[in-house]
Parts: sequence; C-alpha cells; structure tokens
Amino acid sequence: MDFKDQIMQLSEKIVKQRDSIATEEATKTSLIMPMIVALGYDVFNPFEVVPEMDCDLTKRGDKIDYAIMKDNIPILLIECKHCRQNLDLHSTQLAKYYAASNARFGVLTNGVEYRFYSMPTWRNRTSWTKSRSS
Repeated sequence: MDFKDQIMQLSEKIVKQRDSIATEEATKTSLIMPMIVALGYDVFNPFEVVPEMDCDLTKRGDKIDYAIMKDNIPILLIECKHCRQNLDLHSTQLAKYYAASNARFGVLTNGVEYRFYSMPTWRNRTSWTKSRSS
C-alpha cells in the first residue's frame, strides 16, 4: 500500500473512531502511531521512535510524547493531545520541549489535525515557523 492509500485509510479510521476514543493514550495508539508508521518509521524500534523522551529543563519531569531519531539524535518531536482537544490551548508546549533537545522540527497533533513547526538552526531564536495540515 502506498503512502496516499495509507493516509486515506487513516482518514476513514479517524471518522469512524473519533467519537469512541476516550483518552489521550487511546488517541496516540489509534490515530497517531499509525501516522508515524505511514511516514515510514517503526514505532517499536527505539533507535527510530522514542516514546516519552525526556525534554526537561526545569526538573519537573517534562517528556515529549514521541521523538523521531536519526543516529541517536532527535530530529522530530511529536506532542500529542486527545483527539477532541483544541490544539490552540497547547501551542507553546512544543517550543518548550524543543529548547531541551536538538530537534529542528516538531509536530503538535490531536491525531486529526497536525501542526508542523520548524526551528532555524541557530538555537537562541525563540520563534517557530508553523504550517497546518488538517
């Protein structure tokens, strides 16, 4: 099955399952992990996908939901919310996690809407570039 077919199948799944998904964890399992797989990553390989990676600058135990890795370095951070959660309420959380990692790209998602962010290579910049996909 090619990428387009996988995305279409996932889209149909979202429509059918969205109202039955009760928790953020169920959102991750039902909607977000299949998207990570569709992008070509093995969610069960800790060299590719690290769940609950430490992104803590304040010693409060902050963790990003998923980090996509390359050569043991995070290249993409994915922050997940419940599928009925408004992502506008969480727009600064991903930037905070970025500051604690080497990743240059991030995704904020509820499994239905995906917001993609990129950070310039210079580390002291505080603004993100955002694009939406929903």
